[in-house]
Amino acid sequence: MNSERPQPRLESDGESARAPARVAGVSPQGFALACALVVCLATACVVTPPDASNANDSANVNVTATASPTPSSSATPIPTPDPDATPAPAPPATAPAPTTTAADIPSTLLVPVAGIRAEDLQDTYTQSRSEGRTHNAIDIIAPQGTPVLAATDGIIVKFFRSDRGGITLYQRGTDGKTIYYYAHLDRYADGISENQSVRRGDVLGYVGDTGNSTPGNYHLHFAVWITEDPKRYWDGANLNPYPLLTGK
Repeated sequence: MNSERPQPRLESDGESARAPARVAGVSPQGFALACALVVCLATACVVTPPDASNANDSANVNVTATASPTPSSSATPIPTPDPDATPAPAPPATAPAPTTTAADIPSTLLVPVAGIRAEDLQDTYTQSRSEGRTHNAIDIIAPQGTPVLAATDGIIVKFFRSDRGGITLYQRGTDGKTIYYYAHLDRYADGISENQSVRRGDVLGYVGDTGNSTPGNYHLHFAVWITEDPKRYWDGANLNPYPLLTGK
């Protein structure tokens, strides 16, 4: 079919009101032409459905897909435990409460490894350690299995095993504020337990190389700090043990 529609012939005088009166006088040729025009106009009004070539054309598709609801992203993520986190258990309920407002540390502590003299110690408090840490303790070198002694009177607050410290022990002093920390133990002494009172010189455990100590590097990691909250015995202001052990 020609792409252009055949245009109806218009009256030259523009008097459309007379058109019905002239139908009776139309010639056969004019009548045939009028019929053809009607058929052509009817054919042009037929809507052709889209074929396979334009089935996906957005101009021929009127159905709009309904979007699925987007899952909410506002849920709080579950925190992942940190295996290297400092222990945070509550101290025993019967542990003594602080009795002073300031730390009351003995002027000289007992060297906490049997057979080691004060003059044998080296001040390693400010030495650097892995991950940019400062030592904040001293290392006391001794053979494996050498008894580890309580540096002063107090109470055993906690036994704990960690990746860095290995087998460790926390002791609180009689002032209720000072914590004495013994790490890299080979094992604990028989017959001791948490919440047990100990006296200066009592055996707490034995020198080892557990935790992040180099295998065969047997020593005691000994640290001292002052706590503000007795329930957070693992946290506080560090003190250099070297002067406390040597009197210097």
